[in-house]
This record gives sequence, structure tokens and C-alpha cells, in this order.
Amino acid sequence: MNPNKLVFPSILVICGAVIGLISLISSPRVTLASSSSSANSQSDITSLTGSLSRAYPESVLQWEELILESAQQYQLDPNFIAAVILQESGGNADAYSSSGAVGLMQVMPCDGIAQSFMCDGQPCFRNRPSMQELFDPAFNIAYGTRMLAGLIKKYGSQQEALYHYGPIDVGYRYADAVLSIYSNYQ
Repeated sequence: MNPNKLVFPSILVICGAVIGLISLISSPRVTLASSSSSANSQSDITSLTGSLSRAYPESVLQWEELILESAQQYQLDPNFIAAVILQESGGNADAYSSSGAVGLMQVMPCDGIAQSFMCDGQPCFRNRPSMQELFDPAFNIAYGTRMLAGLIKKYGSQQEALYHYGPIDVGYRYADAVLSIYSNYQ
């Protein structure tokens, strides 16, 4: 195999990882903190408060009704959902990441840039909704919340669920960032 054929893909992977790390680290709305065992337990997520903390910025509070509806439907704390929204999009329903994630909860769609990501010879996100669907705030919050609830059930904790929900190239920093927001905005 020609080693020169590996240089360009390697450079792209490295650049993508660096950009992802820079955007996570430089985010002004996140304070990283180590998570405690209580922050990781399933019971913390499913103990519904029934309301959204007034400490969240208006950019997130404007989606309160949709957050509460999805929290109720999927039995998650609305403040946990709001923490993901604050981390992912800052409450901007039109958010579109350089990796192709869409909307308030930055879900990867089946189309757009995301359709170029391949897993076992097929598009990784082929079973996901379209960008058009995900730009709808109600659909995005419901779909993202359903994903999180499924990951929590599968992996047994907030931290593990967030690890698998977030960017693949940042380890547990994404999960810890969201859990820090969740803790700070109670």
C-alpha cells in the first residue's frame, strides 16, 4: 500500500479532532467539573422536578414547554434536558455544527454532511431523521430526549449516556461538562 494515500485522511482526522477539542474547551458557557457518584445515578435523572430552573438563560427557557413535555414523556429531569440544550446549542434552534449535527440538541441527521460518515460501508446515521425534521424545535427536543433516555437505559448512568451521546473524540469531558451545567443550574 502506498503510504502517501494515508497522509491526507490522517490529516483530516487530526484536524477534525483538534477543531472538536477547541470548540469544547473554548465554550464560554461550560465549567468543567468532575462528576460525583450521585450525579451519575439513574435515580437522579428520573427524579422529576416538574419544573425548569429559572437559572437557565432565556435562550433555553423559551423552550420550557417543549422540554417539560419531553421530560414527562421520557421520564427525565427537565433540567437535565435543558443542560444538554445549553451545552449543545445555547438554545439556538438553528444551530448547525461543522460535523453536521442539527438543532437544539445537536442530533446527527441522515442527510447533509452527516450522510458522508460511513460505518461498515453504509452511512452511520441512515436511520436518523432528516435535517428538515431536526430543525423543528419540538421534534428535535423529543428525538434528542428519546435518544438520551434510551442511552441511560442501556448504559445505566447519566455520565455513560452522555459519553455516548456527545462527540466521540473528547472522552468524558463532554459528559462532565453537561453534568456540571446540570448541577450548577439546579
